[in-house]
Amino acid sequence: MTEQSWRPTRRAVLGGLAALPFAGQMSRAAASGLLTRAVPVSGERLPAIGMGTWITFNVGDDAALRAQRSQVLQAFFDAGGGMIDSSPMYGSAEAVIGHGLAKTGQPASLFSATKVWTWSQAGGVEEMEESRQLWGVDRFDLLQVHNLLSWESHLETLRGMKGEGRLRYIGITTSHGRRHEDFETVMRQPDIDFVQFTYNVLDREAEDRLLPLAADLGKAVIINRPFRRGALFDRVAGQPLPAWASEIDCANWAQFFLKFIVSHPAVTCAIPATSRIDHMAENMGALHGRLPDTAERRRMAAAVEAL
Repeated sequence: MTEQSWRPTRRAVLGGLAALPFAGQMSRAAASGLLTRAVPVSGERLPAIGMGTWITFNVGDDAALRAQRSQVLQAFFDAGGGMIDSSPMYGSAEAVIGHGLAKTGQPASLFSATKVWTWSQAGGVEEMEESRQLWGVDRFDLLQVHNLLSWESHLETLRGMKGEGRLRYIGITTSHGRRHEDFETVMRQPDIDFVQFTYNVLDREAEDRLLPLAADLGKAVIINRPFRRGALFDRVAGQPLPAWASEIDCANWAQFFLKFIVSHPAVTCAIPATSRIDHMAENMGALHGRLPDTAERRRMAAAVEAL
C-alpha cells in the first residue's frame, strides 16, 4: 500500500472533523458521547457502528431463536445503535427484524436500511413493498440497489419514491471486493446518497479509489464484512490484544477491528453482524473512546498482517 492511500482528501478530513463530539448539530447519540458521523447530503448524524443481519438473523419461524434475536436487537438500541441493514436475499432476516422491532417498539433511533435485488423493475417495486411490510415501518430510511443488479431501472424507481417522500436516501452496494470499476461509475450518479462496500484491516483495496472518491463526491459510506465474515477472529484466535491497544481505548479484538474502519474519515458506518448479546456489547464499545490516528492505523494493520 502506498503512502498516498493513507492520505485523506480535504473533504474527508473536514467530514471527519465534523464527526467529533459536540461539532455541529448533534444527535442524541452524539450528545451521549457516542461516535457519530454526518451523512454528507443532509448533515444527519448516525452512530458509526450499525448492525448487519446476513446469516445471523436468518432463523425462520423458530420462536426461541426469534426471541433471542429480539434481545440482540434491544441490546443494540440500548447501546445507542441506529442503522440496521438487511436484504431480501438474507432469507428470513427481514421478517425476524420486523418481529424484533415490534418487540422493541421501533425506537426513535432506528435507521432502516435494506436493498432491492431482482432483475425486473416491476419486481423491484413489489419486493421493496414486501420488505417494508416485513419490517413494519412506514417507509425506509435507505434503499440500496444490491450488487448493482439492474441498477438503472431500480434507481429510476428509487428516485420516484424519494421525490414522493416514501424514501429518505438512495444507495448502491457491492461486496466481495468485486466490480469496483463499475461501482465507481455508478457512484458518480448525483442522486446517490449512500454507497456500501467491503473494507477491513486486511481488505484495504477500497483505500485506493472507493473511499477517496466517496469523500470527493460527498457520499455516505457503509462498510460491510468488517470482520471478514469472522475470519479475522480466526486469525487472532489465542493471540493477546496488543498492549498498546488500550491507548486507543480498545478492550477486545472486535473494537480493534471496528475502530480501524471507522477511524477512516470517509467512513460513515460499519455494520458488523452478530447473533449474541455479549458480542453486540463488544461491537458497540467501539463507539466510545479515542480513535487511532494515521500512524496508529498503520500499526494496527501491520500487527494483524504479522499474525
